Amino acid sequence: MAEEAILGFLQNNEQITDSGQFSAEFNLDHNEVVNVIKSLHGFRYIDVQDIKKETWVLTDEGKKYAAEGSPEVQLFLAVPEEGSISKDELQKKLAPSVFKIGCSQAGKNKWVEMGKQVSRKVKHVEDKVKGQLLQIQEGKESDKDSIISLKARKLIVPQIWKGYSVKKGPNYAPERKKVATDLTRENLQNWKELEFKEYNFEAKGAPLEAGHLHALLKVRKQFKDIFVQMGFEEMPTNNFVESSFWNFDALFQPQQHPARDSHDTFFLKVPSTTRTLPEDYVEKVKRVHETGGYGSRGYNYDWKREEANKNLLRTHTTAVSSRMLYALAQKPFVPKKYFSIDRVFRNEAVDRTHLAEFHQIEGLICDRGLTLGDLIGVLKDFFSRLGMSKLRFKPAYNPYTEPSMEIFSYHEGLGKWVEIGNSGMFRPEMLLPMGLPEDVRVIAWGLSLERPTMILYGIDNIRDLFGHKVDLDLIKRNPICRIGI
Repeated sequence: MAEEAILGFLQNNEQITDSGQFSAEFNLDHNEVVNVIKSLHGFRYIDVQDIKKETWVLTDEGKKYAAEGSPEVQLFLAVPEEGSISKDELQKKLAPSVFKIGCSQAGKNKWVEMGKQVSRKVKHVEDKVKGQLLQIQEGKESDKDSIISLKARKLIVPQIWKGYSVKKGPNYAPERKKVATDLTRENLQNWKELEFKEYNFEAKGAPLEAGHLHALLKVRKQFKDIFVQMGFEEMPTNNFVESSFWNFDALFQPQQHPARDSHDTFFLKVPSTTRTLPEDYVEKVKRVHETGGYGSRGYNYDWKREEANKNLLRTHTTAVSSRMLYALAQKPFVPKKYFSIDRVFRNEAVDRTHLAEFHQIEGLICDRGLTLGDLIGVLKDFFSRLGMSKLRFKPAYNPYTEPSMEIFSYHEGLGKWVEIGNSGMFRPEMLLPMGLPEDVRVIAWGLSLERPTMILYGIDNIRDLFGHKVDLDLIKRNPICRIGI
């Protein structure tokens, strides 16, 4: 109906000067008229020009006073024509807001005498406020002073009205032609008789629904590429469940170590213990724990097999390293470079920098005659590929490495040295019971995946990166990761 009205009007007239007035004259909904105008303009039946007007509309309070009268008039009418009324009685007759505003405005207009008793000072009053509000509500113009007064009392607010002026366009016709929008078999057969809708080659296609890589996966890929470029092989890390033997005992970590307490480690209830372990190797590990060997005094305690059999969620990927080194020792020795990047679990309190599960990056080199100098050289090469050229090393303690070093890098953005990882050389008490040759050394280092990812993507709370609180839009929007390879 709106389309017929617009095209029919333009057939006999030059233009529609105001879509709002046009809607009112033809008793049409202006929103419907606007939608039709946009559609006709898209097909060039009409040309349009925007119209913007500032109008005033009543607030909820203004609508209430337009219906019931202004507070000052309501208060005036509540005062008897003759005599007076106590202020308390008058207050009971009116709503609290009406009484408060009415007292102020009626007193200001000198309509009533205010005191303990309230009486009229004039016989009749005109409710100009109500009249002004009704005038605005009906869309009529008001004088400037009235607008200023009503606006100050927050009875009206400005509103931008948008409409159009309309003229005939290059494709104008009194009636819209039906155009073909699809290239069907029937339409192609009768193409001479049909008019096809123009294709907009600038229009964007519908966004594709596709999966998105998590930021951790992008950074992990970059680390993996660095290891591969340096000639490392990836270790199989598919076992989240590990025995205490491979996770702790094989690494020469004593059974009374605090890390093996249930407050720090997740132990399994079912299955609670491992089924098989290499018995000859277990015996060697037990001996080195209890009485030492290979130049070590051991820990001098009663090593318990039942502790070693306990199943747990691995606390570090070094458990995988111990398995790989043991397997390597069962064959004629060949130098190896191994790496792993996978999930580990620790029974820690969750906060902005700690989770009960996170990802560990680990690299190790197994070869004859390796020294601490080799470890430092490899670390400088590895971290330089991450864009970290300023490194420092600090002596540290680890149960299964000696010597051990914490790794620090200078962070240009923070302007200070930041700890980025840990490193060391595996102890003889760990390597020799496996059966590796005496001159074989293993250098290793590790760091978390989450910390560099948080720095690269500007995330200051680890729970926004990993876990059930992650914003899925962040996963869709995060940029490609390119570490300084």
